[in-house]
Amino acid sequence: MTGAEAAAEAMKQIDPDVVAVYPITPQTPIVETFAQFVADGEVKTELIRVESEHSAMSAVVGASTAGARAMTASSSAGLALMWEILGIASGHRLPIVMHIANRALSGPINIHCDHSDSMGCRDHGWIQIYSENAQEVYENTFLAVRLAEKVLLPVMIMQDGFITSHAVQKVKLYPELNKFAGEYKPEYYLLNIKKPFTAGPLELTDYYFESKYQQAQAILKAKEEYLKIGKELEKITGNKYDLFEEYKLKDAERVIVTSNSTAGATKDVVDLLRKNGEKVGLLKIKLFRPFPYEEIAKALEGRKIAVLDRSESFGAYPPLYGEIRSALFNKNKTFIQSYVFGLGGREIFNKDIEAVFNDLKSEKQEFVKYIGVRT
Repeated sequence: MTGAEAAAEAMKQIDPDVVAVYPITPQTPIVETFAQFVADGEVKTELIRVESEHSAMSAVVGASTAGARAMTASSSAGLALMWEILGIASGHRLPIVMHIANRALSGPINIHCDHSDSMGCRDHGWIQIYSENAQEVYENTFLAVRLAEKVLLPVMIMQDGFITSHAVQKVKLYPELNKFAGEYKPEYYLLNIKKPFTAGPLELTDYYFESKYQQAQAILKAKEEYLKIGKELEKITGNKYDLFEEYKLKDAERVIVTSNSTAGATKDVVDLLRKNGEKVGLLKIKLFRPFPYEEIAKALEGRKIAVLDRSESFGAYPPLYGEIRSALFNKNKTFIQSYVFGLGGREIFNKDIEAVFNDLKSEKQEFVKYIGVRT
Protein backbone atom coordinates (compact mmCIF):
# COMPACT_ATOMS: atom_id res chain seq x y z
CA MET A 1 0.00 0.00 0.00
CA THR A 2 1.00 3.63 -0.31
CA GLY A 3 2.10 5.75 2.61
CA ALA A 4 -1.24 7.55 2.46
CA GLU A 5 -3.13 4.26 2.59
CA ALA A 6 -0.93 3.08 5.48
CA ALA A 7 -1.88 6.19 7.44
CA ALA A 8 -5.58 5.63 6.73
CA GLU A 9 -5.30 1.93 7.63
CA ALA A 10 -3.83 2.79 11.03
CA MET A 11 -6.61 5.33 11.57
CA LYS A 12 -9.17 2.65 10.71
CA GLN A 13 -7.75 0.31 13.35
CA ILE A 14 -7.76 3.11 15.94
CA ASP A 15 -11.34 4.10 14.96
CA PRO A 16 -11.22 7.70 16.28
CA ASP A 17 -14.41 9.43 17.38
CA VAL A 18 -14.04 12.40 15.03
CA VAL A 19 -12.01 13.06 11.89
CA ALA A 20 -12.23 16.43 10.11
CA VAL A 21 -11.23 16.36 6.43
CA TYR A 22 -10.24 18.79 3.72
CA PRO A 23 -8.28 17.78 0.61
CA ILE A 24 -4.90 19.13 -0.43
CA THR A 25 -2.27 17.51 -2.64
CA PRO A 26 -0.46 15.26 -1.74
CA GLN A 27 -2.33 14.59 1.52
CA THR A 28 -5.72 13.97 -0.12
CA PRO A 29 -5.44 10.14 -0.42
CA ILE A 30 -5.16 9.86 3.38
CA VAL A 31 -8.56 11.40 4.09
CA GLU A 32 -10.03 10.03 0.84
CA THR A 33 -9.14 6.45 1.83
CA PHE A 34 -10.39 6.97 5.37
CA ALA A 35 -13.63 8.52 4.09
CA GLN A 36 -14.23 5.30 2.16
CA PHE A 37 -13.84 3.31 5.38
CA VAL A 38 -16.49 5.55 6.96
CA ALA A 39 -18.83 5.16 3.96
CA ASP A 40 -18.42 1.38 4.05
CA GLY A 41 -19.24 1.24 7.76
CA GLU A 42 -15.82 -0.12 8.72
CA VAL A 43 -15.43 2.53 11.44
CA LYS A 44 -17.82 4.39 13.72
CA THR A 45 -16.03 7.71 13.19
CA GLU A 46 -17.96 10.94 12.72
CA LEU A 47 -16.44 12.37 9.53
CA ILE A 48 -16.71 16.15 9.24
CA ARG A 49 -16.25 17.65 5.77
CA VAL A 50 -15.22 21.27 6.17
CA GLU A 51 -14.53 24.24 3.90
CA SER A 52 -10.84 24.77 4.70
CA GLU A 53 -7.89 23.43 6.67
CA HIS A 54 -8.39 26.23 9.20
CA SER A 55 -11.87 24.79 9.77
CA ALA A 56 -10.53 21.23 9.92
CA MET A 57 -8.21 22.07 12.80
CA SER A 58 -10.94 24.14 14.46
CA ALA A 59 -13.32 21.17 14.23
CA VAL A 60 -10.90 18.71 15.85
CA VAL A 61 -10.06 21.28 18.54
CA GLY A 62 -13.76 21.48 19.37
CA ALA A 63 -14.18 17.70 19.26
CA SER A 64 -11.12 17.07 21.43
CA THR A 65 -12.22 19.68 23.96
CA ALA A 66 -15.59 17.91 24.16
CA GLY A 67 -13.80 14.65 25.02
CA ALA A 68 -13.48 12.93 21.64
CA ARG A 69 -10.43 11.21 20.20
CA ALA A 70 -9.88 13.43 17.15
CA MET A 71 -7.60 13.25 14.11
CA THR A 72 -7.01 15.05 10.81
CA ALA A 73 -4.40 15.39 8.05
CA SER A 74 -2.87 18.19 6.01
CA SER A 75 0.00 19.43 3.88
CA SER A 76 1.82 22.56 2.71
CA ALA A 77 -0.45 25.61 2.33
CA GLY A 78 -3.18 23.74 4.20
CA LEU A 79 -0.94 23.36 7.22
CA ALA A 80 -0.02 27.05 6.89
CA LEU A 81 -3.71 27.96 6.87
CA MET A 82 -4.07 26.09 10.17
CA TRP A 83 -1.34 28.27 11.71
CA GLU A 84 -3.62 30.19 14.08
CA ILE A 85 -5.32 27.05 15.37
CA LEU A 86 -2.16 24.94 15.75
CA GLY A 87 -1.15 27.03 18.77
CA ILE A 88 -4.64 26.72 20.20
CA ALA A 89 -4.49 22.92 19.96
CA SER A 90 -1.15 22.71 21.78
CA GLY A 91 -1.84 25.61 24.16
CA HIS A 92 -5.09 23.95 25.26
CA ARG A 93 -3.19 20.66 25.74
CA LEU A 94 -5.38 18.71 23.30
CA PRO A 95 -4.15 15.23 22.21
CA ILE A 96 -4.96 15.63 18.51
CA VAL A 97 -3.08 13.48 15.98
CA MET A 98 -2.43 14.84 12.47
CA HIS A 99 -0.80 13.21 9.44
CA ILE A 100 1.36 15.47 7.25
CA ALA A 101 2.35 14.62 3.68
CA ASN A 102 5.30 16.99 3.42
CA ARG A 103 5.10 19.47 0.53
CA ALA A 104 6.84 22.71 -0.41
CA LEU A 105 5.30 26.03 0.55
CA SER A 106 4.43 28.61 -2.10
CA GLY A 107 5.53 30.72 -3.81
CA PRO A 108 6.35 29.87 -6.48
CA ILE A 109 3.54 27.29 -6.57
CA ASN A 110 4.90 23.78 -6.10
CA ILE A 111 3.13 20.55 -5.13
CA HIS A 112 6.18 18.36 -4.50
CA CYS A 113 8.10 17.36 -1.41
CA ASP A 114 10.18 19.38 0.92
CA HIS A 115 9.88 19.93 4.66
CA SER A 116 9.20 23.66 4.74
CA ASP A 117 5.61 23.05 5.87
CA SER A 118 6.24 21.03 9.04
CA MET A 119 9.52 22.82 9.82
CA GLY A 120 7.67 26.11 9.55
CA CYS A 121 5.57 25.18 12.58
CA ARG A 122 8.23 23.35 14.57
CA ASP A 123 7.91 25.78 17.49
CA HIS A 124 4.13 25.58 17.78
CA GLY A 125 4.22 23.11 20.66
CA TRP A 126 3.38 20.01 18.61
CA ILE A 127 5.34 16.78 19.00
CA GLN A 128 6.86 15.87 15.60
CA ILE A 129 7.66 12.35 14.38
CA TYR A 130 9.30 11.73 10.98
CA SER A 131 8.80 8.53 8.94
CA GLU A 132 11.17 6.94 6.43
CA ASN A 133 8.59 4.73 4.71
CA ALA A 134 4.97 3.54 4.71
CA GLN A 135 5.65 0.92 7.40
CA GLU A 136 6.89 3.60 9.77
CA VAL A 137 3.90 5.84 8.94
CA TYR A 138 1.57 2.99 9.91
CA GLU A 139 3.32 2.13 13.19
CA ASN A 140 4.04 5.73 14.20
CA THR A 141 0.30 6.46 14.12
CA PHE A 142 -0.37 4.08 16.99
CA LEU A 143 2.58 5.42 18.95
CA ALA A 144 1.39 8.99 18.34
CA VAL A 145 -2.12 8.40 19.69
CA ARG A 146 -0.84 6.88 22.92
CA LEU A 147 1.82 9.57 23.32
CA ALA A 148 -0.56 12.47 22.69
CA GLU A 149 -3.04 11.20 25.26
CA LYS A 150 -0.32 10.51 27.84
CA VAL A 151 1.31 13.95 27.83
CA LEU A 152 -1.75 15.91 26.59
CA LEU A 153 -0.11 17.47 23.56
CA PRO A 154 -0.90 17.17 19.83
CA VAL A 155 1.32 15.11 17.51
CA MET A 156 2.24 15.44 13.81
CA ILE A 157 3.37 12.36 11.87
CA MET A 158 5.39 13.25 8.77
CA GLN A 159 5.86 11.38 5.52
CA ASP A 160 7.36 12.69 2.26
CA GLY A 161 4.71 13.87 -0.19
CA PHE A 162 4.43 11.67 -3.31
CA ILE A 163 7.74 9.92 -2.50
CA THR A 164 6.10 8.06 0.39
CA SER A 165 2.45 9.11 0.24
CA HIS A 166 1.90 7.85 -3.33
CA ALA A 167 4.56 5.11 -3.65
CA VAL A 168 3.44 1.51 -3.15
CA GLN A 169 5.51 -0.44 -0.63
CA LYS A 170 5.14 -3.63 1.36
CA VAL A 171 3.45 -2.89 4.67
CA LYS A 172 2.92 -5.46 7.38
CA LEU A 173 -0.33 -4.89 9.28
CA TYR A 174 -0.85 -5.97 12.88
CA PRO A 175 -4.50 -6.74 13.78
CA GLU A 176 -3.49 -6.85 17.46
CA LEU A 177 -2.79 -3.12 17.29
CA ASN A 178 -6.57 -2.57 17.27
CA LYS A 179 -6.38 -2.78 21.05
CA PHE A 180 -3.02 -1.04 21.48
CA ALA A 181 -4.44 2.48 21.37
CA GLY A 182 -7.05 1.54 23.96
CA GLU A 183 -10.03 3.71 24.82
CA TYR A 184 -9.54 7.42 25.30
CA LYS A 185 -10.73 8.44 28.78
CA PRO A 186 -9.98 12.13 29.37
CA GLU A 187 -10.10 13.40 32.94
CA TYR A 188 -11.56 16.76 31.93
CA TYR A 189 -13.81 17.43 28.95
CA LEU A 190 -16.66 19.83 28.27
CA LEU A 191 -19.42 17.23 28.04
CA ASN A 192 -18.67 15.91 31.54
CA ILE A 193 -20.99 18.08 33.59
CA LYS A 194 -19.85 16.41 36.83
CA LYS A 195 -16.38 17.97 36.47
CA PRO A 196 -16.90 21.45 35.02
CA PHE A 197 -13.82 23.33 33.84
CA THR A 198 -12.91 26.35 31.75
CA ALA A 199 -11.77 25.80 28.15
CA GLY A 200 -10.14 28.52 26.05
CA PRO A 201 -9.88 31.25 28.69
CA LEU A 202 -8.34 34.68 28.32
CA GLU A 203 -4.96 34.65 30.09
CA LEU A 204 -3.19 37.95 30.54
CA THR A 205 0.05 38.74 32.36
CA ASP A 206 -0.90 36.95 35.58
CA TYR A 207 -1.28 33.45 34.08
CA TYR A 208 -0.10 33.14 30.45
CA PHE A 209 3.59 32.68 31.28
CA GLU A 210 2.82 29.82 33.69
CA SER A 211 0.65 28.03 31.10
CA LYS A 212 3.49 28.18 28.57
CA TYR A 213 5.94 26.90 31.18
CA GLN A 214 3.70 23.90 31.86
CA GLN A 215 3.44 23.28 28.12
CA ALA A 216 7.23 23.37 27.80
CA GLN A 217 7.65 20.88 30.64
CA ALA A 218 5.06 18.55 29.10
CA ILE A 219 6.81 18.33 25.73
CA LEU A 220 10.12 17.58 27.44
CA LYS A 221 8.40 14.71 29.27
CA ALA A 222 7.23 13.40 25.90
CA LYS A 223 10.73 12.10 25.13
CA GLU A 224 10.62 9.68 28.05
CA GLU A 225 7.05 8.62 27.32
CA TYR A 226 7.86 8.11 23.61
CA LEU A 227 10.48 5.53 24.60
CA LYS A 228 8.18 3.80 27.11
CA ILE A 229 5.31 3.47 24.64
CA GLY A 230 7.78 2.41 21.96
CA LYS A 231 8.88 -0.50 24.16
CA GLU A 232 5.26 -1.66 24.39
CA LEU A 233 4.83 -1.37 20.64
CA GLU A 234 8.08 -3.25 20.04
CA LYS A 235 6.58 -6.32 21.77
CA ILE A 236 3.96 -6.48 19.01
CA THR A 237 5.93 -5.46 15.91
CA GLY A 238 9.48 -6.44 16.84
CA ASN A 239 10.67 -3.04 15.59
CA LYS A 240 12.64 -0.43 17.53
CA TYR A 241 11.25 3.00 18.42
CA ASP A 242 14.33 4.89 19.47
CA LEU A 243 14.66 8.67 19.46
CA PHE A 244 16.71 8.31 16.27
CA GLU A 245 18.10 5.45 14.20
CA GLU A 246 21.82 4.70 14.02
CA TYR A 247 22.76 2.91 10.80
CA LYS A 248 26.29 1.50 10.78
CA LEU A 249 27.28 4.38 13.02
CA LYS A 250 29.38 2.60 15.64
CA ASP A 251 32.75 2.95 13.89
CA ALA A 252 31.74 5.58 11.30
CA GLU A 253 34.17 8.44 10.74
CA ARG A 254 31.90 10.34 8.35
CA VAL A 255 28.17 10.57 9.03
CA ILE A 256 25.12 11.93 7.26
CA VAL A 257 22.21 13.16 9.39
CA THR A 258 18.84 13.38 7.64
CA SER A 259 15.19 12.33 7.94
CA ASN A 260 12.26 10.72 6.14
CA SER A 261 12.66 8.94 2.79
CA THR A 262 16.17 10.28 2.06
CA ALA A 263 17.40 8.11 4.93
CA GLY A 264 16.55 5.04 2.82
CA ALA A 265 18.70 6.23 -0.10
CA THR A 266 21.50 7.12 2.30
CA LYS A 267 21.48 3.56 3.68
CA ASP A 268 22.06 2.24 0.16
CA VAL A 269 25.06 4.54 -0.30
CA VAL A 270 26.44 3.61 3.13
CA ASP A 271 26.25 -0.07 2.18
CA LEU A 272 28.01 0.60 -1.13
CA LEU A 273 30.83 2.65 0.41
CA ARG A 274 31.25 0.16 3.25
CA LYS A 275 32.02 -2.53 0.65
CA ASN A 276 34.90 -0.30 -0.46
CA GLY A 277 36.21 -0.11 3.10
CA GLU A 278 34.97 3.41 3.86
CA LYS A 279 33.79 4.01 7.42
CA VAL A 280 30.56 5.92 6.81
CA GLY A 281 27.19 5.87 8.57
CA LEU A 282 23.78 7.44 8.97
CA LEU A 283 21.87 9.02 11.84
CA LYS A 284 18.18 9.18 10.93
CA ILE A 285 16.02 11.66 12.79
CA LYS A 286 12.75 10.19 14.08
CA LEU A 287 11.62 12.34 17.02
CA PHE A 288 12.28 15.97 16.04
CA ARG A 289 10.16 17.64 18.73
CA PRO A 290 11.14 17.34 21.50
CA PHE A 291 14.69 17.27 20.12
CA PRO A 292 17.06 14.73 21.77
CA TYR A 293 20.09 17.00 22.07
CA GLU A 294 22.07 15.06 24.66
CA GLU A 295 21.56 11.65 23.05
CA ILE A 296 22.43 12.88 19.56
CA ALA A 297 25.56 14.66 20.80
CA LYS A 298 26.75 11.42 22.37
CA ALA A 299 26.15 9.52 19.13
CA LEU A 300 27.90 12.05 16.87
CA GLU A 301 30.76 13.53 18.89
CA GLY A 302 34.19 13.36 17.27
CA ARG A 303 32.99 12.56 13.74
CA LYS A 304 32.75 14.47 10.47
CA ILE A 305 29.08 15.25 9.99
CA ALA A 306 26.95 16.35 7.05
CA VAL A 307 23.42 17.46 7.91
CA LEU A 308 20.96 17.21 5.01
CA ASP A 309 17.99 19.57 5.36
CA ARG A 310 15.02 19.44 2.97
CA SER A 311 14.04 22.98 3.95
CA GLU A 312 15.58 26.43 4.17
CA SER A 313 15.61 28.91 7.03
CA PHE A 314 16.24 32.12 5.15
CA GLY A 315 18.95 34.24 6.76
CA ALA A 316 19.80 31.55 9.30
CA TYR A 317 21.09 27.99 9.51
CA PRO A 318 18.64 25.39 8.12
CA PRO A 319 16.40 23.86 10.82
CA LEU A 320 17.90 20.39 11.32
CA TYR A 321 21.47 21.66 10.98
CA GLY A 322 20.79 24.32 13.60
CA GLU A 323 19.59 21.69 16.07
CA ILE A 324 22.53 19.35 15.42
CA ARG A 325 24.98 22.25 15.71
CA SER A 326 23.40 23.22 19.04
CA ALA A 327 23.62 19.64 20.26
CA LEU A 328 27.34 19.52 19.46
CA PHE A 329 28.20 22.92 20.91
CA ASN A 330 31.51 22.70 22.80
CA LYS A 331 32.07 19.10 21.69
CA ASN A 332 35.68 18.43 20.72
CA LYS A 333 36.91 17.18 17.36
CA THR A 334 33.52 17.43 15.67
CA PHE A 335 33.36 18.85 12.14
CA ILE A 336 29.84 19.69 10.97
CA GLN A 337 28.64 21.04 7.61
CA SER A 338 25.14 22.07 6.49
CA TYR A 339 23.65 20.93 3.15
CA VAL A 340 20.27 21.91 1.71
CA PHE A 341 18.69 19.57 -0.86
CA GLY A 342 15.45 18.55 -2.52
CA LEU A 343 13.50 21.80 -2.27
CA GLY A 344 10.25 21.63 -4.24
CA GLY A 345 10.64 17.90 -4.75
CA ARG A 346 13.95 17.99 -6.66
CA GLU A 347 15.45 14.51 -6.60
CA ILE A 348 18.50 13.60 -4.60
CA PHE A 349 20.40 10.70 -6.15
CA ASN A 350 22.78 8.16 -4.68
CA LYS A 351 25.67 9.89 -6.48
CA ASP A 352 24.76 13.12 -4.66
CA ILE A 353 24.85 11.39 -1.28
CA GLU A 354 28.16 9.74 -2.16
CA ALA A 355 29.52 13.17 -3.12
CA VAL A 356 28.57 14.48 0.34
CA PHE A 357 30.52 11.69 2.03
CA ASN A 358 33.50 12.50 -0.22
CA ASP A 359 33.15 16.22 0.50
CA LEU A 360 33.51 15.54 4.22
CA LYS A 361 37.07 14.35 3.58
CA SER A 362 38.11 17.90 2.67
CA GLU A 363 36.78 19.68 5.77
CA LYS A 364 36.21 22.80 3.65
CA GLN A 365 33.46 24.56 5.59
CA GLU A 366 30.87 26.98 4.21
CA PHE A 367 27.79 28.56 5.79
CA VAL A 368 25.50 26.26 3.77
CA LYS A 369 26.21 24.01 0.77
CA TYR A 370 23.52 23.16 -1.78
CA ILE A 371 22.99 19.80 -3.46
CA GLY A 372 21.75 19.79 -7.06
CA VAL A 373 20.94 23.49 -7.42
CA ARG A 374 21.80 25.46 -10.56
CA THR A 375 23.87 28.52 -9.66
